[in-house]
Amino acid sequence: LMMPMEASWSMLEVVSVWLMWAVMMGAMMLPSAMPMILIHRRISAARGQEKDGYSANAWFGFTYLVAWIGYSAVATLVQWSLQSASVLSSMLFVQNNWISGGIVIATGIFQLTPLRNACLNKCRTPIGFLMTEWRSGRRGAVVMGALHGGYCLACCWALMALLFVFGVMNLFVIATLATIVAIEKLVPFGDHLGRYVGILLIG
Repeated sequence: LMMPMEASWSMLEVVSVWLMWAVMMGAMMLPSAMPMILIHRRISAARGQEKDGYSANAWFGFTYLVAWIGYSAVATLVQWSLQSASVLSSMLFVQNNWISGGIVIATGIFQLTPLRNACLNKCRTPIGFLMTEWRSGRRGAVVMGALHGGYCLACCWALMALLFVFGVMNLFVIATLATIVAIEKLVPFGDHLGRYVGILLIG
């Protein structure tokens, strides 16, 4: 309700918009990351590194979120730039067809790239990721959380950019994108959905 509508933002408004993005990204991405986080806790506890594995697991989850907190800072900068260029509506979607069309097509192309598919595969196999990237203790949990967050960010950042096209404040779009990400990561053969989405976006 208090989104800055002018190009010149105060520091309070910058922080508020950044927090809005951070909370939204956390809400959209955490559900699909929960299997990885839960398996990490169980392995950490089973290896006897801690009594229950919760402390290292908390660091793992927090560091995962740091990647998306960083993305939120970039999204805040993009929002400010678009607003300064007077192409962002009051509902926070791009009103210029060339810019919004470019975002949609670029996202569709990215969905079909080998890099994006390789990063998605890392997110789809929690056991494989933890077995190959395992590091002991809290410091190890921080490193693994950062790696997992990086892979997740690398495969999903373009989809999140679609919020600027369909409306940052559009709850239906937010729920749809979160569902697509969850299906891609958690459902058997869900990785194929990304390719179909890419083709649809380009079309």
